[in-house]
Amino acid sequence: MIYFHIPFCKQACHYCDFHFSTSLKYKDEMLSMLYKEIELRADYLEDKKIQSIYFGGGTPSILEAEDISRLIDKVSKHFEIDSNIEITLEANPDDLNREKVEKLRQTEINRFSIGIQSFFEEDLRWMNRAHNQKEAESCIMRVQDAGFENITCDLIYGFPLLTNEKWKKNMQKLVDFQIPHISSYSMTVEKKTALDHMIKTGKSAAIDSDQAADQMLMLIAHLTESGFEQYEISNFAKNGMYAKHNTNYWKGKHYLGIGPSAHSFNGKSRSWNIANNAKYIQDIAQNSLPLETEELSSLDRINEYTMTSLRTMWGINLTAVEEKFGAEVKKQLQNNAAEFIDNNQLKQVENKITLTDSGKLMADHIMSELFIVD
Repeated sequence: MIYFHIPFCKQACHYCDFHFSTSLKYKDEMLSMLYKEIELRADYLEDKKIQSIYFGGGTPSILEAEDISRLIDKVSKHFEIDSNIEITLEANPDDLNREKVEKLRQTEINRFSIGIQSFFEEDLRWMNRAHNQKEAESCIMRVQDAGFENITCDLIYGFPLLTNEKWKKNMQKLVDFQIPHISSYSMTVEKKTALDHMIKTGKSAAIDSDQAADQMLMLIAHLTESGFEQYEISNFAKNGMYAKHNTNYWKGKHYLGIGPSAHSFNGKSRSWNIANNAKYIQDIAQNSLPLETEELSSLDRINEYTMTSLRTMWGINLTAVEEKFGAEVKKQLQNNAAEFIDNNQLKQVENKITLTDSGKLMADHIMSELFIVD
């Protein structure tokens, strides 16, 4: 798997703390360094067969179609491309005009991840999104009309303006559009974001955790009734159209991250590039990798498996745990899980432990309680 972090956006959403710049001044230099980083790290992955490429950010759809094609071509020169590769482009609705979609149709992009977030004008203004309600709807139709079928859309819930009635309409809109994959996240307040400042200064109501919990349960119920499968806490798919790229993350597959702030994982260590565009460009230009690396201990790898597996419908496979980490670790995990099984927040069927719907409301806490410690 290869992930590209494209660190540019037209404007900053109030809730976002991802690494990006609203200036495109160094776009050409950045692209050159992305090409070069692929060369410098071509031997990072032992398995050279690439099953997925994901363009994230930032806003990758801000790039020209030709820029994206050149990055894909560069990957193909250093890696073996799987014949059924999934190549995803994250896109904002305002970027997907008719001309752009037609040009992207000529590239190898075969999956779109569209950041809708809401179909209501007042919500989009409150978030400081670059698109409006009309663009939210028209871009979906435009992409579908161009022949793209593998589409996922993002929605956000749990923020002050979102009534339950509006939330139902947002979900149903995507169901009506026959979108096969939906990703949905609860609004979180990250430090030093505009939203954090708005809440602290009284310009916005605080996030209500009870509202978020209610709307998450509504999400699960509504999409399940509409034929979707919740295969990961925040992800729902129809007809088995799981995101290959993200599913491989959760299953512990190795990946290479290219670009400033991008993360990589090879099973033994985790590394991440510096979140600074100018420093990234400067270092890569000098054939130096601007990254930090963390070697993973056996406990790190066990807890990583617990965290990623429990997020999914496949859950923690106790047979796999015993094979990978030993019988004692399996026993400790079962002991740690017992309380949550008794409280109906986890369930165990044969050798598999998964979250119940009530458990999904406190998934992070449960995961941390299952972790094996010295």
